[in-house]
Amino acid sequence: MADPLALDQVDIALLTALTEHPRAGDLELSRLTQVARATVQSRLRRMTEAGVIADWDPTLDVAAAGYEVQAYVTLEISQGALDEVSRDLAAIPQVLEAYVTTGSYDVLCRVATRSHPELQATLVRIDQSSSVVRSTSVMVLSVLIAPRVLPLLASADAAPSRRAPAYRS
Repeated sequence: MADPLALDQVDIALLTALTEHPRAGDLELSRLTQVARATVQSRLRRMTEAGVIADWDPTLDVAAAGYEVQAYVTLEISQGALDEVSRDLAAIPQVLEAYVTTGSYDVLCRVATRSHPELQATLVRIDQSSSVVRSTSVMVLSVLIAPRVLPLLASADAAPSRRAPAYRS
């Protein structure tokens, strides 16, 4: 793994503007961040190449699309069965994401369905994996804090700005 990219105040401002205005082009981002268009382009390219900007996909709200019943599911799996469980979970469209974890359980999944009966069917399908020893589910009642990254990035000590001294604020 490469060294993490040190983000400065310009990078954070650019990421904030991009998050708040995801359809903005380079010229608009330049205006919003008060940096040159070439700076915007080079910073976006650098952050994309480093993986800080992972993709340009839209953020989709599954609840707004009718999948309002969501749950987190923890799985205890058979020793050495991670590849099999990964294949089994990937075959279930209701499994939105899955993570290998430490602690009492081996895998944490987030699932979304249109109804409680569909959730039950999804949980049964997950349990049908021959590698799943035990599962536990927890229903999501509401979103308290939506997925976010900017507050974390902005809280870190920013790297020194690479802007010329006359342009620093």
